[in-house]
Amino acid sequence: MHVLHDAPLAPLTTFRLGGPALRLVTAETDAEVIDAVREADDSGTPLLVVGGGSNLVIGDKGFQGTALRIATRGIELPGTTLELAAGEVWSDAVARSVEAGLSGIECLAGIPGSAGATPIQNVGAYGQEVSATISEVIAYDRRAGETVTLSNEECDFSYRHSRFKADPERYVVLRVRFELADAGGMSAPIKYAETARALGVEPGDRVPLDRARETVLKLRAGKGMVLDADDHDTWSAGSFFTNPILTKEQFAAFQERVRERLGEDVEPPAYPAGEGRRKTSAAWLIDKAGYTKGYGAGPARISTKHTLALTNRGEATTEDLLALAREVVAGVREAFGITLVNEPVMVGVGL
Repeated sequence: MHVLHDAPLAPLTTFRLGGPALRLVTAETDAEVIDAVREADDSGTPLLVVGGGSNLVIGDKGFQGTALRIATRGIELPGTTLELAAGEVWSDAVARSVEAGLSGIECLAGIPGSAGATPIQNVGAYGQEVSATISEVIAYDRRAGETVTLSNEECDFSYRHSRFKADPERYVVLRVRFELADAGGMSAPIKYAETARALGVEPGDRVPLDRARETVLKLRAGKGMVLDADDHDTWSAGSFFTNPILTKEQFAAFQERVRERLGEDVEPPAYPAGEGRRKTSAAWLIDKAGYTKGYGAGPARISTKHTLALTNRGEATTEDLLALAREVVAGVREAFGITLVNEPVMVGVGL
């Protein structure tokens, strides 16, 4: 276990933003993670768990407590079961599963961050979500003071949400188990229309696993969603806002606002989201509200490649980023009557 005091946190995040932590503990084993959590809890010290830092917005004043960086490693792949230590790099784990000829997470390639964060956010992209393949999550239960194993059902997964996100002070994820499929080297059925178009197939078709993975990586790179230290369009948290899910009544009111603003023939994006609900596109809302790619004149701007990504152009502060986010939220609300919700976790700040 490594301990630093007054330690910078910005380098541990993909935004490269935020002030220091009073104390930074780096844990390389599950036992070290548990010891660090117990120490903080026993002393009443605020605790911030940091994985890959791809979903964090840390305030400029930093964190007045202990930041625990989970750096555990371990990939086990007996049969079709993939078990990952929480600190494993997620994109590496996807590559490993593809190399093994197993399908289920190949369209989640290139997503930055650690494996332990994936169940918290129910990470998803291009027609796949981790909730479809996670069989169990091993976590330290801070309330009970013991290690527990939660089944998929017990994780309470929903769109970009889970039991862990609903109760962030209770669990620290240690390991994640996935049950993948052996489809003879072929992908799971392609669900996402954009992916199918890029592959030249129909939705529902299968393609070779490596082809699916490489296509998704190209799509993500074209939107600035693959980390590149030399490209400021990737100095972000990926999608900053979740796609709104609306009731039937809310969607009807939204359609009326769209027609008033954009014309009678314009129909907003709409996707099934459960009984009586529809999901629409946050990226579309942002663009149609006037916040187009590259919007902004300061050190924090919308990505030049994707309207859902807010970026640090190199010299931004967290307050610069939040000012832009608040402007976008207010503009979308005024234009369409929908309040966007941030996807990254806010530490010491809020919209």
